[in-house]
Amino acid sequence: MICADELGPVTPRTFPPAPGWSVDGHRIKAPLAYSRGTDKTWVYGGLRIRDGTELTFCAPARNSDGWIHLLMRIATANRRGPIVVITDNLSSHSSWKVRQWLLRHPRIRQVFIPIKACWLNLAEGWWRLLRKAAFAGQTFADATEIAYAVALATTQLNAHAHPWIWGRPPPQPRALRRKFVYLL
Repeated sequence: MICADELGPVTPRTFPPAPGWSVDGHRIKAPLAYSRGTDKTWVYGGLRIRDGTELTFCAPARNSDGWIHLLMRIATANRRGPIVVITDNLSSHSSWKVRQWLLRHPRIRQVFIPIKACWLNLAEGWWRLLRKAAFAGQTFADATEIAYAVALATTQLNAHAHPWIWGRPPPQPRALRRKFVYLL
């Protein structure tokens, strides 16, 4: 099972630092950087749930060709068995070109999440980790630097990958013990 999605557009600019506090106890502030240049890129990614590894690449546009390229990379990375790709209802995910490609590759099947339920796609949580690892506090001059930062952050995050489970983790036993003692 693969959760797939796109992130973007990502434009070359200065990204604000990750949320946190400075040494002297103040919130970290960054000047607003807004740009609307023509040089932008989209990050495509597929999160394999069972082991938590992500496959990413950058493309100049969000279209059916980029989505098919992602599906090809997913098929190459997962050689055996059927592949279920969980995705949102974007028109480029169900275009005529994508449907024809899926007919030629029957082991890959797309499952669309309900409209306005993006939180069901676990790839959204992984994008948050990628933004913090690749973009926070960085300045990019062009799309190639963004692609390099995405590839580097993906490699680093995959080195510490673990299975993704939807939902809240169980409470620690110590917290339960404190609650029990408190109730006594």
